[in-house]
Amino acid sequence: MDSHIVIGQDAHGADVRVDIEELLATRLLVQGNSGSGKSHLLRRLLEESAQMVQQIIIDPEGDFASLSDHFGHVVIDASAHSAAEIVALAARVREHRASVVLGLDGLDVELQIRASAQFLNALFDAPREHWFPALVVVDEAQMFAPSASGEMAEDTRRLSLGAMTNLMCRGRKRGLAGIVATQRLAKLAKNVAAEASNFLMGRTFLDIDMQRAADLLGMERKQAEQIRDLERGRFLGLGPAITRRPVAIKIGPVKSGSRVNASALVPLPSAPPEEMEALLHKELDKVVPPPPPPPPPRQDPEELARRMEPAAQARAPSGGPAAPAVTSAESEAMLDEILAEMAGDTNITFQPAASQFQSFMMACRRRGATAALLDMAAFRRRFAIAVAGLDHLDDDMRERVLGLGAMVDDDLLAPFLLIARSAAQGMESPDEDELSRAYGTSSPGRIRRLLEHLERKGLIVTREDYGGGRTINVPGLELA
Repeated sequence: MDSHIVIGQDAHGADVRVDIEELLATRLLVQGNSGSGKSHLLRRLLEESAQMVQQIIIDPEGDFASLSDHFGHVVIDASAHSAAEIVALAARVREHRASVVLGLDGLDVELQIRASAQFLNALFDAPREHWFPALVVVDEAQMFAPSASGEMAEDTRRLSLGAMTNLMCRGRKRGLAGIVATQRLAKLAKNVAAEASNFLMGRTFLDIDMQRAADLLGMERKQAEQIRDLERGRFLGLGPAITRRPVAIKIGPVKSGSRVNASALVPLPSAPPEEMEALLHKELDKVVPPPPPPPPPRQDPEELARRMEPAAQARAPSGGPAAPAVTSAESEAMLDEILAEMAGDTNITFQPAASQFQSFMMACRRRGATAALLDMAAFRRRFAIAVAGLDHLDDDMRERVLGLGAMVDDDLLAPFLLIARSAAQGMESPDEDELSRAYGTSSPGRIRRLLEHLERKGLIVTREDYGGGRTINVPGLELA
């Protein structure tokens, strides 16, 4: 079998060939700005080698699904499968040597990255008897192997970067030949780009990308300017599978094409402006749902208690004495007593907020403290105050501590108030057990991240000495 294919012509009209057998051993890196013709180049390479070697395409934009119409590639829609199914499909792809396109366009960016990483790792982990040669094309590779952490979760970035590194660094012995295409070399992880021995560099305009492309092509820095002047569909090629000296290549035509070509000009609609306006506004109120109604006004607790008294009397056992009415002051005293009892119960402090609120409501009903019922948000703040033990402070200092905690999130309020109370009393900083009880966790790591978060917010200042001691100060409080 002749393993050479023609991908285009040089400046003199002579065919430029790529040795697919050599490419399997040496890998390929393609760079070019959006619109430079990267997808066209990859399509030409895939079409010409479709009958020679198995092909696996990671397609984030749905550009290569049309290969199935002409060359029989199986399109796998990642959005229609679970993670376990993606792994199983990758194993079968290697076993049956099927040429496939993994379509990721139905997923959001982070799920695209995770699905691609799981698929590539499964290809890499195939049993030895399935190590057949295959071209693995990854378009928009800067998404899957970024040079710096971005907005994606750190575990997702590590998973994807590890999969791409395995493909480019260790895939050759498993028959996997990586072909990665990126818009910018500066955005692609260096340990992924450095493993390619063949390069096809298209048009780019930023100096850092031109200089890196010139270095990979073995060109002098002053020659890098010609990369900026390349026309669409023209690339500079170099590598053992292409040529030993840099050569300008005009990529040849393709049979398949993108099913959606958003860059092609099409005639504008000829409808007059008034018809277009009517078309845009037609039944708009049915398409956009109306805003939800405003919440009902919040009832005064005393008024709510008065309304509930007749119902409570009606539920009293017949013939028995009616329950004595409970005043608002008595309910507040009961409320403080209930919250203090709950704060002293470690089993309750380690429960979720919803379970705590349910326990509070049940205790209120048992004692008839209906005049002081709180909603969820008010309960969480009052319970945090009880857990922190602010009743030990005088009224002036208590108000100052509460003022500092006014903008603290509900789930962080109890440990912050505990720290502030200790600082206000001139006591040592709360130990791990006290903070764990207030925060409702037994994880030292969560306590450490809590303190780091409060310090980043400027709410506390932490000082740790080499002996392991820790002092926590609260800006805005003086020692009592």
